[in-house]
Amino acid sequence: MPHAPSPTRYQHSALYRRCGRSGLQLPALSLGLWHNFGANNAYANSRALVLRAFDLGITHFDIANNYGPPPGSAEQTFGRILHDDFAGYRDELIVSTKAGYTMWDGPYGDWGSRKYLISSLDQSLRRLRLDYVDIFYSHRPDPNTPMEETMGALADIVRSGKALYAGLSNYNAEQTAQAAKILRTLGAPCLIHQPRYHLFERRIEQGLARVLIDEGIGGIAFCPLAQGLLTNRYLAGIPADARAARDPRFLKPKHLTEDKLGRLHRLNELAKARGQSLAQMSLAWVLRNPAITSALIGASKVSQIEENVETLKHLAFSTAELAAVDRIVAP
Repeated sequence: MPHAPSPTRYQHSALYRRCGRSGLQLPALSLGLWHNFGANNAYANSRALVLRAFDLGITHFDIANNYGPPPGSAEQTFGRILHDDFAGYRDELIVSTKAGYTMWDGPYGDWGSRKYLISSLDQSLRRLRLDYVDIFYSHRPDPNTPMEETMGALADIVRSGKALYAGLSNYNAEQTAQAAKILRTLGAPCLIHQPRYHLFERRIEQGLARVLIDEGIGGIAFCPLAQGLLTNRYLAGIPADARAARDPRFLKPKHLTEDKLGRLHRLNELAKARGQSLAQMSLAWVLRNPAITSALIGASKVSQIEENVETLKHLAFSTAELAAVDRIVAP
């Protein structure tokens, strides 16, 4: 039976923010489908995560062509949810996908050529069962393809109606400025940039954030909780049932040093003093940056989404709190 969305979904605390200088507003928290939506995950749980997020006012769902495993299966899962539960609500949703990492064999299934980007989006639309996505990203810069070709493909995709907006991910400050100039010239301004950003990863503050503000591009931070490190889950070390214990592709045990664990405990004490969990404070800290429109959360449980949404009740930091954070996370 199709899901009946909560009639109070826009009365929750999923604050909406304008994305750069565009007319589009995004929720301060968006749901990413990097993990827990592949073919090897329970469909019922994947569906429950999406439905609860929407009921709490989260309208933006972020995917990439290669999310799974296997690659493409996250789009298939989300496409099934869209078809079965959200058929009448497409215009209330922001759906984004990307291409830039390896998706299929051969020379045309990776990086940033026009051939790859357009072919990949066509495949993504079939898996998602959609006529268009709201945002299509170049997932990473391609050192062997002219920037003009990659941006030209994005602009043509927007003009074709297969995507409403163009985005970038993993581009540095200089590359972003160059790409934004080309897209603007082609009449398809860059809407959004998706960088990795969290308390222990602050490289965007060394130039990229300034470019985003100056160019009027919104920022959406991925991994704002450092793949779970900035939650209460790892304060006593890596649990035996944690993903990091069985799948070292992501958060690696070597990342949880004694020094890092000590910093996490100090951050946790600061969060408690603010009346928040470590995860909530970490999300609020990311959202305090004027270059950031939204933070991209992941979840394996509905309760994690509910906890994260509570963040939006307390986003402000005092000068003393920000100074304390800097002292704790400084190398």
